[in-house]
Amino acid sequence: MNRPIDPERDLTLSRIIRAPRAAVWRAWTEPERFARWWIPKPALCRVVEMDLRPGGALVTEMSENGGPFGPHLNACYLALVENEQLVFTNALTGGWRPAAQPFITATITLRTHDEGTEYHAHVMHKSPDDRRLHDELGFFDGWGTVAAQLAQLVEAGRD
Repeated sequence: MNRPIDPERDLTLSRIIRAPRAAVWRAWTEPERFARWWIPKPALCRVVEMDLRPGGALVTEMSENGGPFGPHLNACYLALVENEQLVFTNALTGGWRPAAQPFITATITLRTHDEGTEYHAHVMHKSPDDRRLHDELGFFDGWGTVAAQLAQLVEAGRD
């Protein structure tokens, strides 16, 4: 399921996480764990729905500065291969429904590494303009921060 990287429309992030793939997978697929790292702190995440099957919904909300929770991500899983890969998009919502504002399709790949898990996020956009916008909005800071939070969670054995 690996897709070629299109430098005009894709952004990627990779890192080594010093924990087993199964721990990283659980952090991606168990709502209570996912909520602990998915949004850069100090904002809070709430998982509204996590239906782990192709066509299933992934819906999260966020709260900043102690305020009320509001929309964050409304996506649809496209594929899941346990402990190896998950693919989701916000071009669709749960049940394969077209989304009003499609922006990304993301493939998260986990591979065994001598030090734990090789973690790779490949985020695809429909156009170079959307890719550029995501970059300007802080893709590397945001996705890098949450990858670090994920690593901190699973490396500490608190997964």
